Amino acid sequence: MPQRSSRPLPTGWLVLWTVLLAAALGGFVALGTWQVHRMHWKHALIARVDGLLRAPPVSAPGPDTWAGLRADRDEYRRVELRGVLLDREILVQANTRLGAGFWVMTPLRRDDGSSVFVNRGFVDAAHRDPARRGAAPPAGPVRIEGLLRLSQLGGGFLRDNAPAEGRWYSRDVAAMARSLGLSSVAPYFIDQSADDGAAADTARPARWPVPGLTVVHFRDEHLSYALTWYALAAMTAAAMAYGARQEWRRRRAARR
Repeated sequence: MPQRSSRPLPTGWLVLWTVLLAAALGGFVALGTWQVHRMHWKHALIARVDGLLRAPPVSAPGPDTWAGLRADRDEYRRVELRGVLLDREILVQANTRLGAGFWVMTPLRRDDGSSVFVNRGFVDAAHRDPARRGAAPPAGPVRIEGLLRLSQLGGGFLRDNAPAEGRWYSRDVAAMARSLGLSSVAPYFIDQSADDGAAADTARPARWPVPGLTVVHFRDEHLSYALTWYALAAMTAAAMAYGARQEWRRRRAARR
């Protein structure tokens, strides 16, 4: 059986392996530390959103504050608005716990002349036609309470909105406004809350659209990712220490 060589590594190879392992070690530590920072950011986000969801509703932002809206401060804020729902709507593809279907996006005209899109809820394919939903949308002034959501640009994953064909994959407020010929439209929309503040969860809703199906959930797996990267860093450091010890032994033996 051939014996493993006990000769020291050439200096060039030793330097190369040391640089590569040191770079890997530094990269793993950096990735682990980045995940720790992401974990703290995610925990702060969850705490902020939880506070917004528990807070009483405030008046939906008017045109004079639209430019200052920010996702890290305003997304998921509970708001209320009053106005008249227009007899127009856009259906945006959606997947909910009730299955596949559409969000019903209806513009609401406020007293100041501005408009806000309201996600009135979910309909399945059998109820995409307003005539098959039962009760008609409320006529006259209404009060709507829900969650403020900022515009979702472009479309879905690998699918662009196609307004001319009536295919919508994201709630792009500006594009929806252009499609319906609206002006002075808020850069956000409202996910309408369920009646009595309770989200619908029945498989056979009493009425359509079904509001209150917004899912507010943030994945929080950064700690496990950080531990994985740090474990790889520890393994790399152990490999470097073992290799350095073996090389030291070979070089000492070669000097004898």
